Amino acid sequence: MATAASAPKRRQGRPPLVADARERILLEASKLFARSGYENSSIGDLAAAIGVTKPAIYHYFATKQDIYDAIILRTLEGLSEAVFPAVREQPAAIDKLRVFMTAHAAYLERNYWSFVAMLVGFSGMSPSYRDDAARLRDAYERLLRQILEQGAKEGVFRAGQVATSGRAVLSLLNWMARWFKPGHGSTAEQIALDYFELLSAGLCIKPDTSRGQPCR
Repeated sequence: MATAASAPKRRQGRPPLVADARERILLEASKLFARSGYENSSIGDLAAAIGVTKPAIYHYFATKQDIYDAIILRTLEGLSEAVFPAVREQPAAIDKLRVFMTAHAAYLERNYWSFVAMLVGFSGMSPSYRDDAARLRDAYERLLRQILEQGAKEGVFRAGQVATSGRAVLSLLNWMARWFKPGHGSTAEQIALDYFELLSAGLCIKPDTSRGQPCR
């Protein structure tokens, strides 16, 4: 039996003895940045939240900015990995849009804190990583435009409104992070499905074709 004298001591400044300590740091930093803001958060705050010393954080990340950049890149990469394959499984544009929206929302709920941190501070990335994030963001938005363009060709979406429709879809989905709370009320996926049905069917129950108006 090991005695107090013979038991191994944790070396000061080393990472916590948990699996995937880097992911733990990113998760706790996401919560901290989302709740308090990047500028109001420090490495000391993060170390205290995890229960380690500041050198343990610096073992994985040189600066607070590096942590922030890693959160944004990881979140954008994960979002693409969740949504792109789901969309590719659907042949019709209307189904692609539905899956795009529900998969986006489901990813938001699974990664709530990092998603909130990303939306709050996207413009605050360091120049060395900003281009990588922009490429991921642009590819994601391009996927949505392609879905809308396909729908216009199929005759199910209005033609000539791809840019406006794309902004509307992303605004609905991304703004959920401002008010949605996991575990309270409907799931994010159900809310996105409600948004999809609203967009695809419109607000009007019955169009007024006799007067050329969208609603009676």
